Amino acid sequence: MILVVGGAGYIGSHVVKELIRRGNEVVVLDNLTTGHKQAIDKEAIFIKGNLGNKQDVSLIFEKYPVKAVMHFAANSLVSESVVNPLKYYLNNVVATFTLLETMLEYGIKKFIFSSTAATYGIPEQIPITEMTPTKPINPYGQSKLMVEQIVKDCAIAYSLEYTILRYFNAAGADETGTIGENHNPETHLIPIVLQHLQGQRKRISIFGTDYSTYDGTCIRDYIHVTDLAKAHILALDAMLISKGNIHRTYNLGNGQGYSVRDIIRKCEEITGRKANIHYAERRTGDPAILIASSANIERELGWQPSYRLEDIIKTAWNWHKNHPHGYEKGSVRGSYTYES
Repeated sequence: MILVVGGAGYIGSHVVKELIRRGNEVVVLDNLTTGHKQAIDKEAIFIKGNLGNKQDVSLIFEKYPVKAVMHFAANSLVSESVVNPLKYYLNNVVATFTLLETMLEYGIKKFIFSSTAATYGIPEQIPITEMTPTKPINPYGQSKLMVEQIVKDCAIAYSLEYTILRYFNAAGADETGTIGENHNPETHLIPIVLQHLQGQRKRISIFGTDYSTYDGTCIRDYIHVTDLAKAHILALDAMLISKGNIHRTYNLGNGQGYSVRDIIRKCEEITGRKANIHYAERRTGDPAILIASSANIERELGWQPSYRLEDIIKTAWNWHKNHPHGYEKGSVRGSYTYES
């Protein structure tokens, strides 16, 4: 059995669906503060609780034969982390400490951690490899890097096996259209553009048009959420058959960058609708280009992204058309800005 912490969230729910599809038994732990119960596959066991509550975690390990833990539960808004860093260090670092401590007490030593490209900060090289220096520029990225270090120290001291996966821009939705991206507030570019094209937002803002890129706007690496999920499955399989020597960190991206203008144009093309664009000043801390190299996981685990940008946006549009208010009918959408 696999414990998926944060399995009601965007990425976690897609991983749960992939695990169930291939016959794994799954138990989900989520407090539903940002996740959605409707996103959890009906065949998974759901426990409402907190990873920072030792009793909640202990009860799961006592009741279910958990072989490995996948950890997706974290606060992840960069701007919020700047104004409320203690929230991020408490939930992302301290709560993960409790999870790891409890795992080790029950002899569970296989751990897959959902990390982020925010650990790199403003990179010194493009494409970004796992050897690129980690210099986070906000508490969110710093909190994730702190957990990475804790995990590595636990590997040395307690023989913990781990795989750390650093994501770039996750996007899209499951091809069934039953689960997708539903944040409140929403800060990701693709869903914000699609919500605007649905008439839920007055405009879409472009922050800066004078970057050193081919069209003056920021360039980012987008990866389909199902491709992310499949990377987790490969990491899990490698760990379950290992003999105690899995200590890996991988980037996950498409290896190709698209500008803000590219994304808006492709969304317009797929929806057949025209965007109302507002041009704004640059935002502090936005790098011009962020593109990943996923060569290591491709070479070692055979993972390759299978969804193109068009596929990513088509599946996202399918989700948004069929769920204009997300999982909750009448839910309120967030701000008009996005985070990269």
